[in-house]
Amino acid sequence: METLTGVGASAGIGIGRVMIVEEPTLEYVSHTVTDTEAEKARFQAAVDAYIEKTQAEAEAMKETVGEKEAEILTGHILMISDPGMTGQMTAAIDGGTCAEDALSQVCDMFASIFEGSGDELLMQRATDVRDIKTGILAKLLNKREVDLSKLPADTVVVTHDLTPSMTAGVKPGGIAGVITEVGGMTSHSAILARAMEIPAILSIPGVCSKLADGTQVIVNGTLGSVIAEPDEATLTQAEEARHAFIVQQGELKKFIGCATVTADGVHKELFANIGKPDDANQANDKDAEGIGLFRTEFLFMDSPTVPTEDQQFDAYKKTALIMKGKPVIIRTLDIGGDKDVPCLGMEKEDNPFMGFRAIRYCLAREDVYRTQLRALLRASAFGDIRIMVPLVTCVDEIRQVKALVKRYMEEFDREGVEYNPDIQVGVMMETPAAALVADLLAAEADFFSIGTNDLTGYTMAADRGNDRVRYLYNTYNPAVLRSIRNIIECGNAAGIMVGMCGEAAADPLLIPLWIAFGLGEFSVSATSVLATRKEIFGWTVEDAKELADRVMAMSTASEVYEALQAAHDARI
Repeated sequence: METLTGVGASAGIGIGRVMIVEEPTLEYVSHTVTDTEAEKARFQAAVDAYIEKTQAEAEAMKETVGEKEAEILTGHILMISDPGMTGQMTAAIDGGTCAEDALSQVCDMFASIFEGSGDELLMQRATDVRDIKTGILAKLLNKREVDLSKLPADTVVVTHDLTPSMTAGVKPGGIAGVITEVGGMTSHSAILARAMEIPAILSIPGVCSKLADGTQVIVNGTLGSVIAEPDEATLTQAEEARHAFIVQQGELKKFIGCATVTADGVHKELFANIGKPDDANQANDKDAEGIGLFRTEFLFMDSPTVPTEDQQFDAYKKTALIMKGKPVIIRTLDIGGDKDVPCLGMEKEDNPFMGFRAIRYCLAREDVYRTQLRALLRASAFGDIRIMVPLVTCVDEIRQVKALVKRYMEEFDREGVEYNPDIQVGVMMETPAAALVADLLAAEADFFSIGTNDLTGYTMAADRGNDRVRYLYNTYNPAVLRSIRNIIECGNAAGIMVGMCGEAAADPLLIPLWIAFGLGEFSVSATSVLATRKEIFGWTVEDAKELADRVMAMSTASEVYEALQAAHDARI
């Protein structure tokens, strides 16, 4: 019996036998072409065939899994239909490069750009580009692609990466589990596995060589563990745990349509985080009470040119209409030198996380920021849109943003354009500087939203993507918890709403602390909404404060974690 550990990306327990799935061999001989028109026609035929196949897969996925998940595949179609990408490929063919090389070179270039971004969500684009490359190469070479649609239900797929095209034919619960060598919580592997309710563990390096075909395994997507060749006692325990998980998921459905309140009736707001307008549909499906974070940078990443005011307006308006009057907090452009966004032409920096990024960039590029703020103001006429400013470190920054908003309102008054004159402008609290002057910022902002991911990294001076210092990246650290408590206390004292939109907002161990500190709004992934509501309902404010008093007197992250884990276990 052997245990392997990775990232538990889709909760649940699966028991089955391993099937190693390898990408098809797509080797070809590079060569120079003389008939470039014929080669371009061959290339276009392969692209057309790929688009036709992917469109059919997207339609099937929409029916069996959901519209949001199908958009991953339609996103591939949009990518390969972008003249900014295909134009470079056909230009290479015009120069005598064969179609296979032209496709590979351009896709590899884009994948390298995305991988070098250092951003988890941008890095997912690299996987998308490689999936596109594989699909079109298969058409050029007349090769079959991986098809998982007819596997036995007790199959545990073990592969380097679970791509959207691989899963297109898999039905929800159609296989017992997924294990991959790469990927994270925000990868499409994780998104698809969660949508299909398949337990998944990602990021176990070399797992394809560590497990053999036919090996019996237990996949615990909740804990992130794989047990190979379990004994009878372990198998029995896993079966019991699997049944308990299914019962628990059924219990969560009881919280659909319920108010988000503590056990003693204190109301909280429960929102969802999204990356594009259509994600708001899933937020509604999961009973979110609003959108606590709309990441607008993806409008820029997916466009070869800076999105126009009308293009941005359409995206923000669409989101507001989907949410039907519920709050929609939209974060303005949060981009920097670590994220290569061709349409912005940003320079590389030695230390981009401390550099020219987010609000600093926007205030220096009023041509870009003006377009976004005007689009947001126009969209505010169609719903409760609120503007959130990222990476604020001083009062001057929020004052400048408010002055710009006022200026653009005056422009609209002259132009006769409708907008919400009472639109809220808030601060994303994610730097130690902001935490230290939270009282001053609270006097200027209409609301706070705590970005625990960056706040933890900046406070601990630790990059969670760096294996050598990842142990320091820990929200349970007293320094991080004290910063969060101060932000909440200052916001509450000023009478403004204080929310949280980082991963810690959905952490069941930390939720009682947020209740004790007085957090008013939790913004989590759509799939975590009901579990978070259930966790909030399980605590009275008095019990949460009693736990917080003990925890906040502790000295280390490990002490805090152990105390919170014990308190959580005692309530299960």
